[in-house]
Amino acid sequence: MEFGFTDEDEAFRIEVRTWLASHTDGAQDRRAWERTLGKSGWIGLGWSESGYGNRTATLTQQVVWAEEYARSGAPARSGHIGEKLLAPTLLAHGSEEQKARFLPPVAAGEELWCQGYSEPGAGSDLAGVRTRATRAGDGSYRISGQKIWTSLAHEADWCFVLARTDPQSRRHHGLTFLLVPMDQPGRVEVRPIRQLTGTSEFNEVFFDGAHARAEHVVGGEGQGWRVAMSLLGFERGVSTLAQQVGFAQELSEVVQVAVRNGAVADPVVRALLVRQWAELRTMRWNALRTLGSSGDGGAPSVAKLLWAGWHQRLGELAMLVRGAEATVGPREWDPSAPYALDAPQHLFLFSRADTIYGGSDQIQRTIIAERVLGLPREPKGVV
Repeated sequence: MEFGFTDEDEAFRIEVRTWLASHTDGAQDRRAWERTLGKSGWIGLGWSESGYGNRTATLTQQVVWAEEYARSGAPARSGHIGEKLLAPTLLAHGSEEQKARFLPPVAAGEELWCQGYSEPGAGSDLAGVRTRATRAGDGSYRISGQKIWTSLAHEADWCFVLARTDPQSRRHHGLTFLLVPMDQPGRVEVRPIRQLTGTSEFNEVFFDGAHARAEHVVGGEGQGWRVAMSLLGFERGVSTLAQQVGFAQELSEVVQVAVRNGAVADPVVRALLVRQWAELRTMRWNALRTLGSSGDGGAPSVAKLLWAGWHQRLGELAMLVRGAEATVGPREWDPSAPYALDAPQHLFLFSRADTIYGGSDQIQRTIIAERVLGLPREPKGVV
């Protein structure tokens, strides 16, 4: 099973590859790179005929862009949360005023977003949200609470926040989806979280009476769960295929190491390498099978289970093929850089979290069991 690319798609591929080759050499910070992408029309390809993206592209052309971007070695995106999560959500649930206000700056690479979902007591169990949003006298909202594991919050201009607007509500009832500006000194505090890799992409975010305007409620007060679930469905799709391009590059590097150091002579190592390759091909076929489809409530959970476990096993395999060398840093210890890691070490450490973030494996299996297989719901109070 392979995706069918037309002659127009292949012409588009050449255009994409040429543009990326001519723009990825110059050093740019992440925010400047987003503006470069926006100015050249590469943000918002999947927004269909909304009129807010830079250009329209078919689904196959979106796949071409995502795959070529992953292959090019271009900088990691900091605007993908606004482009891939907020924008489709506003197109589905937002008012015309909200679309007109927020989509053009995302398409231009001018405003960056983060996602205010997970909390210390409500990670994969999103219905346990305790952050509160109360109405002020002028009709706006005052938000108080804490979010955690908030990707790129330290760079973001705005945050879409799931908060409880009905203090008497429980679980998925009484939640509201709010658009909150991050530039509120004294009301919004961001604290980076140092990870196993020594980097800090994730953050804690504290809201202490942060303001959100009444017209920045998406989908209506109390409808946050419906909007939030819709958004989670946008996390899978074209980006999954691009992710697999990156996975294939990582697997290729592991294979090359095994060949160079002779680890490939071990039949167990060979079997593990072949298994990783075969499973990656299976994930691609599954992604192509479900791409653009709707109505399969279990597809996102199946995809998450597949890639998270696969990537974690790849990190373990990267260490296995290197043997004792895997325990040594890439250069002599230096107090100015006490936590240096090479790419395989970073892969191993970062992938430990793959089965947790974005919905843990346990939560994904519960979703499949209840919503797809129709098994009895998990009893309340069971942790």
